[in-house]
Amino acid sequence: MAAMAFNSVFFNHEIPFCKVYGVDEKEKLEKIFLKNGISFCMKWQKNRPWERFWNKDFIGESVFTVHINEADRNRAKDLIADLDCAAFQLS
Repeated sequence: MAAMAFNSVFFNHEIPFCKVYGVDEKEKLEKIFLKNGISFCMKWQKNRPWERFWNKDFIGESVFTVHINEADRNRAKDLIADLDCAAFQLS
């Protein structure tokens, strides 16, 4: 059996891309990424008790962190540049 070579391929380089606030916005982002062939993972963030106390405006609002492959970062930024629902993170 031959060994697989991944020299020039980004394999399993998942990076945190942005945060999405609300379920409706999450679904919009999912549709955009699925339509354009960008693989992603959305992780739901549970608010900590002190965040619920200080941020009373966001009570009941779901927050999701979107992770994508590092190779798709620039294309994904271009696709969601005009969306208000996503707040860019570290990348």
